[in-house]
Amino acid sequence: MVLVWGYLARGNDGLTLVMVAVNSLTMLVLYGALGGFLLGVGRLPVPWQALLLSILVYVALPLAAGWLSRRWILAAKGEAWFQQRFLPFLTPVTITALLATLVLLFSFKGEVIAAHPLTILWIAVPLFLQTVLIFALGYGLARWLQLPYADAAPAALIGASNHFEVAIATAVMLFGLSSGAALATVVGVLIEVPVMLLLVEVCKRSAPWFDQPGTAQS
Repeated sequence: MVLVWGYLARGNDGLTLVMVAVNSLTMLVLYGALGGFLLGVGRLPVPWQALLLSILVYVALPLAAGWLSRRWILAAKGEAWFQQRFLPFLTPVTITALLATLVLLFSFKGEVIAAHPLTILWIAVPLFLQTVLIFALGYGLARWLQLPYADAAPAALIGASNHFEVAIATAVMLFGLSSGAALATVVGVLIEVPVMLLLVEVCKRSAPWFDQPGTAQS
């Protein structure tokens, strides 16, 4: 989803890709350790095998598939075809897949969400504040460092976004589809998507702020 936010904000696609790759590689090392730590703080048993399996399936496997498929396409079709034909085709497919995923998630949890509005509110408010505050910190720091808009927007959006896809998978594997943990992660996606779209619009409207004289240019 972060790639989609960067694309919609008209950010630097190359920078977005590098940051997402670094982020994914970091998750391979730290996600399991952080998950185990948080479960330990809550005095819950730490199922290391399930944590490692979720990391391999939902982080390592897509990362490896993307790397291998890119190498295969470049070898078979060349870089020009990859840039001019494949990427324009892949962009709408990515957005469609994102929307389909959200529809499926909400269809599974629709009754629970409708039946517990106050619980949803208690989950949504801190997630909203967290997302907005982290974005404001990253965006303000980028302005202070005089980054060009094309770099500032994706940097702030990546900082503010969450790994709810992996969180949902991990929660379902550890606690089950009907658990409160799974509900919290689904609500996280419910909150993150409209908030991130709002922040994308904030980025686009504030782009001239980064193009004033004296700021760095791309």
